[in-house]
Amino acid sequence: MDVIQGVVLGLIQGITELLPVSSSGHLILTPFFLGWKDQGLLFDMALNTATLLALMIYFRQDVINLIGGWFASFSVGLKDNPHGRMAWSIGLATIPAGVAGIFLKGFVEGLARDPRMVGFTLIFYGLLLWLVDRRATLAKGFDLLTLRDAMIIGFAQALALVPGTSRSGITMTAALFLGFNRETAARFAFLLAIPIGVAVAILDTKELLHEQIPLAAWEEIGVAFLTAMFSALAVIHWLLGWLRRRNMTVFVVYRVLLGVVVFWLAFSR
Repeated sequence: MDVIQGVVLGLIQGITELLPVSSSGHLILTPFFLGWKDQGLLFDMALNTATLLALMIYFRQDVINLIGGWFASFSVGLKDNPHGRMAWSIGLATIPAGVAGIFLKGFVEGLARDPRMVGFTLIFYGLLLWLVDRRATLAKGFDLLTLRDAMIIGFAQALALVPGTSRSGITMTAALFLGFNRETAARFAFLLAIPIGVAVAILDTKELLHEQIPLAAWEEIGVAFLTAMFSALAVIHWLLGWLRRRNMTVFVVYRVLLGVVVFWLAFSR
């Protein structure tokens, strides 16, 4: 891999991680389309950490409020502590994906990186998003989020372990199904990504440090990391504005068309 490939993969990660189109699927499909050698799971891990950092920077005030509310819950409880309730909801909603990640790690690293699997999940979950978005009531905001809602969204997040599903896409789909408006669905999906992202980033960093990675490869990883982080910051700002005014159709159309192209290429080679 060279620096140009690192920049391309960083841009793809930064743009697609937060849009409901699946970053993991795109990171698998890019070398498939361009004839590059698969960059491997460790490189993908580094890019995931970059977009996690972008989320923490963009939502830094929310993160501070949630941490403060969580600590306050031990002294003042949750009744008049909305940040504490949100923090506990996010924490508990993180558990399903964490448990699934432990038991499905081998599957995710193997069969799920097959482009045909990515093509299927792009189309299937794209159509599901379209159906739910069309029928959503869009009536609820953060103030109406219950623990039950958070857990349902958390279980949906666990499905995103399979590339092509899209973590942000499936969590937004679940939130829309529960009646939340599009901007709230996106914000909760982004905040829900932070706890498990931090845990995964710590494990990934330990794994990266134990790998025998050449100095030149670290340079490529660094360039890709920065590219992914800054592009993700721009995408977060853009997407929240888009969802205040428009629906999810453009993302659904893109997912379905990409899935069809993937199947066509996979079965014609």
